[in-house]
Amino acid sequence: MRREHFPWFSRTWIWTRASGWVEGKAMANNNHKKRRRWIVAGVAMVVLIGGCLGIAAALRPNHQIDPSKLATVERGDLARSVVATGKIEPLAKVEVKSKASGIVEKIYADYGDHVKQGQVLVELDKEQLRAQVAEARANLQAAEAAVESAQASLERNVVDAQGPDLPFLKTTAERERKLGAEGLVSVSVVDDAEKAYQLALNKQLSAQRNVAVSRAEVARARAQVAQMKAALDNTEEDLRNSTIVSPMDGLVLSRDVEVGDAVSSILILGSQATNIMTLGDVSEVYVKGKVDEADISKVYLGQPARISVEALKDKKFMGKVTKISPLGVEKDNVTTFEVRVSIQNPTGELKANMSANGEIILEEKLKVLMVPEAAVIYDKDRHTFLETPDPGSKTGRRKLAAKLGISNGVKTELLEGLKEGQQVILQ
Repeated sequence: MRREHFPWFSRTWIWTRASGWVEGKAMANNNHKKRRRWIVAGVAMVVLIGGCLGIAAALRPNHQIDPSKLATVERGDLARSVVATGKIEPLAKVEVKSKASGIVEKIYADYGDHVKQGQVLVELDKEQLRAQVAEARANLQAAEAAVESAQASLERNVVDAQGPDLPFLKTTAERERKLGAEGLVSVSVVDDAEKAYQLALNKQLSAQRNVAVSRAEVARARAQVAQMKAALDNTEEDLRNSTIVSPMDGLVLSRDVEVGDAVSSILILGSQATNIMTLGDVSEVYVKGKVDEADISKVYLGQPARISVEALKDKKFMGKVTKISPLGVEKDNVTTFEVRVSIQNPTGELKANMSANGEIILEEKLKVLMVPEAAVIYDKDRHTFLETPDPGSKTGRRKLAAKLGISNGVKTELLEGLKEGQQVILQ
């Protein structure tokens, strides 16, 4: 190749055997295109090789086990149980209501206070009640006076009915009649004696009729006395009932009235009467839960149970089954039986209406080897196996036969197959 410069054309020409004279610029462009083709081909080759390597790596089996799928054989306590869910209830709970109606004047206890039986809780306004007592007492005194008056009238009529003057007046009339017949006394004297006798006789007859009426008046007056006495007793009872006292030893769970609130009588409104306070004996509490019919046959009175509450997640409270309902309740095609689990609560940590789970223990084992239930493999014959990591095997894991014991649904007792501290693979 020979390069020549021809000034009259102001261009560079290059002689080649294949093409003869070729302009220098065109030659440079051809070389540039060839280099670019080689670069593109090289990049494509690199991409192709990288893709092949990536596909091969993706298709190659990965035996590395995700750490989140690994668990350890550990030793601990394990119990097989059924769970009754419900609320914490005090052993005894009383809604305090008033027998008397009135306005709250004083409050002596608040929620959280411990009270004794007979301790004053609330006092109602007594002004009107005292006035009613005074009125009832005055009515009773008036009724008693009416009894005395009726008794006096009865006694007078009884005396008149006996006619104590009749024998004397009769004798006088007969004597005057004889003397008049002999002419010794005037006719007017005889008439006066006869008249006196007849008046006394009529008075006796009238008194005899009035005795029964007087007895009835006495009985009516005495009935009024009894009525007024009952009214006085009622008003005095209302006055006493205006001081509301605790019916039991316990804890004030709630206070539902304030000073100045109106209180209705339970004797008038019954269960709709104003609730003043709620008291409870929380020294012993219970969980009233429901147990499925599939598990109720395994529950018996006195059976131990563990109670857990949402507010005290790190604590367990021991109790026992104290009641089992003989009648199941069906809801949404599921039949459950009510079971009561009682727990001693001397410190008062368990509060009324806390959500709780009563774990009724069917069987318990202490300090046994355990594996997660999720690690257990069952074959078609219900034989049990566990898998452990094995980097030397083709699959990276090894399947071992295992003998299992009781389970709580989360952990399973391991009787044979692995040792404490070995890792198992969750399925």
